[in-house]
Amino acid sequence: MDLVNEFDKNKLARINELAKIAKKRELTKEETEERAILRKEFLENFRAGFKQQLDNITVVTPDSSELQ
Repeated sequence: MDLVNEFDKNKLARINELAKIAKKRELTKEETEERAILRKEFLENFRAGFKQQLDNITVVTPDSSELQ
């Protein structure tokens, strides 16, 4: 699963742009709200993808039994 494809590249670029702006000056109320929404969406997407990866992992023990 490719997170960049799942999470729109434009949205990721906007998060990075807001981070860069925040280093130079204080964000406006609207920018802060936008950043919070984008971060929340990114984290939800990341967690879902990570959970999917973990769900597809099978551990094989030395006695060849499988655990999921």
